[in-house]
Parts: sequence; C-alpha cells; structure tokens
Amino acid sequence: MKSAVILFPGINREHDMIRALKMASGQQPEVVWHTETALPDGVDLVVIPGGFSFGDYLRAGAIAARSPIMRAVVAAAQKGVRVLGVCNGFQILTETGLLPGALMRNAGLRFVCRTVSLKVENDATFFTNRLNAGDILPCPVAHHDGNYFADDETLKRLEGEGRVVFRYAEGSNPNGSINDIAGIMNERGNVIGMMPHPEDRVEELHGGTECLPLFESLLEEVAA
Repeated sequence: MKSAVILFPGINREHDMIRALKMASGQQPEVVWHTETALPDGVDLVVIPGGFSFGDYLRAGAIAARSPIMRAVVAAAQKGVRVLGVCNGFQILTETGLLPGALMRNAGLRFVCRTVSLKVENDATFFTNRLNAGDILPCPVAHHDGNYFADDETLKRLEGEGRVVFRYAEGSNPNGSINDIAGIMNERGNVIGMMPHPEDRVEELHGGTECLPLFESLLEEVAA
C-alpha cells in the first residue's frame, strides 16, 4: 500500500499517523508538503492528519483547503483514490467539499481532550472492513471544533445511504455533533472523515490496540 500524508503548517499528528500506517502496512508513507502541486505517483491512500493547520486563524481547515496540494487531493479523490481525514483533516475535507456538512465549535465551547467510546456504524468501508457494525472502540479525541452539523436533507441522505461510518456511543458525545456523528464518507465511498484519533490507540504504549484493525483494514482493501 503506497500512502501519502499531507503536511500543513500547524498540523501536529503526522508522526502518530505515519507510525500507525507503517505498523499496518510495513511501508513508510511519503510526506507531502502543502505547497506541492502533485501527489506521489501510484498513491493508493492520501491521509490528512490532525492538528491546527494555519492555526485555525480563519476557520478550522479553511486555509488549508485552499493550499496547492489540495487541488491534487481533490482530483485524486474524484478518480477514486482513497482519502482519509482525521480531526483537522476532517475539517479540511468538508471545507474542500469532498465531504458534506461542517464542523462547528464544540457545544460546550471548550477544547475537549479525552477518550470516548467510538461505535462502528458501517463495516463495509475501506477503513472498517476488519471490524463489525456495532463494535465499540475506545478512541482519543482532541478538538475544539468537532461539532458536526448538516442540513436536514444532507443528514437524511447520510443516514439513509449508510454513509455514517462512526458515531459516539450513547453518552460519550464530546462536542454536540448531530445524531452523535463521529465520522462520515462520501457518496462514492472512497473519502472518509472522522474527528476521533484512532492513530493514538494502536499500540500498548497508548493503553490499548483496539483501533489497529482500522489501519489493517486499509491494507486489506488495497490488496483486494
């Protein structure tokens, strides 16, 4: 599996993501700086990690979404290349229009950093095929703007088409996201965004390996 991790100023989870990808695939991902205009040849997966791209000075993910490399990411996604965005990466994907909806300020107006219970809603995606629908995983969150919102029509389509990939299990919603949504995918099924950080629950030093199967799913999907 050939993967690329996009790096923006202010992103701070790239090393965690690179390690998780390497643990699952045995291959070192390529790091692509935001001013580049092309992705590596033959890339199977593009990952946008978490952090605070450009300090979230305008709006979370808004400046990064207009970086040169994102034109290449959008073009790759339109051709079917898999794209995963985590936390700030999720925000960037909504800002580019690759995913619907928006990530707003947390309902409590506070930065949230803790472990939540993450429920797998759809086990037929490129990031969940090693798990089962209904599985609940402990997964860290660390965000200030993670409150997912979509209009009624968009929400109806997401729910009706099985495009909600993850939810916060009952009682663990840390930000007020509508319908407890923690992660979604696009209509084609090759772009996924999520707020929690599964890359920080893949080895015993993290306190557990419950999220490692998510990354192993990537390898299985590409191999297929």
